[in-house]
Amino acid sequence: MKATIKPGIESEFTFHIPESKIVPALYPESEEFQEMPEVFATGYLVGLLEWACIKSINPHLDWPHEQTVGTHIDVSHIAATPPGFEVTAKVRLIEVDGRRLLFEVEAHDGLDLITSGRHERFVINKEKFDSKMRNKLTKKGL
Repeated sequence: MKATIKPGIESEFTFHIPESKIVPALYPESEEFQEMPEVFATGYLVGLLEWACIKSINPHLDWPHEQTVGTHIDVSHIAATPPGFEVTAKVRLIEVDGRRLLFEVEAHDGLDLITSGRHERFVINKEKFDSKMRNKLTKKGL
């Protein structure tokens, strides 16, 4: 981590919501999801918030050797967004505790605030992380 990684880092990221990011697309194998409304899925919303945090913090890391992984998300999805809208995620780093990073996050679809809350990420060494995952796969026989 670079010395520039400090509370106060802010970033905005805008994404056009395509048909591939609606609830029925989240788990195409699920009959239940196929019957759900065709709106921006909460699962994809969480991913968008993570993406915005990653983009905000990468300049302050030794990317790609250092990366961040999401460890906690606490958001409310308070308004539905149909495909075709643009969603802007705004993130702000509010706490740095060693490798633990805490962000305030929110997103707006141009008409409504669709989410707000907090997201926690941890800085990892990619090589060490990948090694642990290979060991886990070996233990499982995969």
